[in-house]
Amino acid sequence: MNLQKVVSGFFFILAMTINFGFFYGDIDNPELHSEYELFVAFVVSLISTVLKIGDKTQLGAVLLATSLVADIQLLSAVIVWTVTEYLSIVDVEAFAAIISLSGGALLANITSVVLYVGETLKSKR
Repeated sequence: MNLQKVVSGFFFILAMTINFGFFYGDIDNPELHSEYELFVAFVVSLISTVLKIGDKTQLGAVLLATSLVADIQLLSAVIVWTVTEYLSIVDVEAFAAIISLSGGALLANITSVVLYVGETLKSKR
């Protein structure tokens, strides 16, 4: 068993599941979405990105690209939430933007996990 693959797979899937945990829920009810969970999703996504750096294969490039997309989406969501909290203008429209950005990151994470699992199934022992 390759320990690096286990750790990488763990963080890829953890990034996706934490992001899903934040994303899931009524879009116009901020009480169902935790700012701490969004922050943790962003940090785990960054860790996942760091683990993808250095893979010189074509699949590695695609995995890194999907991870960078997720990072940018989650960073944007964190920035929007921070700015709207600071300005005390958290309304349904701002919160919908935060959830939508998280949804984009979730889609990138799902793509990454599907590609990773597909590559794992395809690889020879």
